[in-house]
Amino acid sequence: MSDFILNAEMRDDRGKGASRRLRRTGKIPAILYGGNRKSRSITLDHQVLLHQMENEAFFSSILTVKVGDTTQDAILKDIQRHPVKSHVLHVDLQRVLADQEIRVTIPLHFVNEDICVGVKTGGGVISHIISDVEITCLPRHLPEYLDVDVATLELDEIVNLSDVNIPEGVSLTANLEEYDQPVASCHIAKEIVLEPEEEELEDEELEVVEGEEGEEAAEGAADEQAADDSPKESE
Repeated sequence: MSDFILNAEMRDDRGKGASRRLRRTGKIPAILYGGNRKSRSITLDHQVLLHQMENEAFFSSILTVKVGDTTQDAILKDIQRHPVKSHVLHVDLQRVLADQEIRVTIPLHFVNEDICVGVKTGGGVISHIISDVEITCLPRHLPEYLDVDVATLELDEIVNLSDVNIPEGVSLTANLEEYDQPVASCHIAKEIVLEPEEEELEDEELEVVEGEEGEEAAEGAADEQAADDSPKESE
């Protein structure tokens, strides 16, 4: 059994109205599909899910979905979130079978940045170009993350995806022959030169300008009022 257990309940009601009512009770709708079995609509506890999502490993681990006395291994395939609030709206879970490969996006961990050659001797900084990568493997080979070692990276050099150490039983879905994607680089940080701001008017000059504008506005208002008050010629 995995370190992450999702206690779920079967769900019969569907539709937007049913989902809104469900969320008001602290539950969220989810779907469990794949594994050569029929898709099932389930519900999950929102607060428990939010707590589990605080752990990075949750997104790249085999999860145990438990409905009553029945358990099923699954991976997280999609999460729909509220655009403003920190609420989860819907979850997609895919069943996994021990003998079938899965496709999962896992994070990259950059290690040895503090002893990077380009940083220590060249005064450079490390830039992370991508933060995760998609892999294919059997469930038992699924790594929590991949390490990107930048210890030997020199100034103005790049670490490509082909340079990342891939564990046995794991393969990248990207075609490196067509495009070997950059992962990290070391370069000198560019200084941003701000344009000098225009000199502000002296307090006295500002007062004069404001005074002139105020007088012109007052004179204009007086002329308009005088025109309105003048007697109109009868036809």
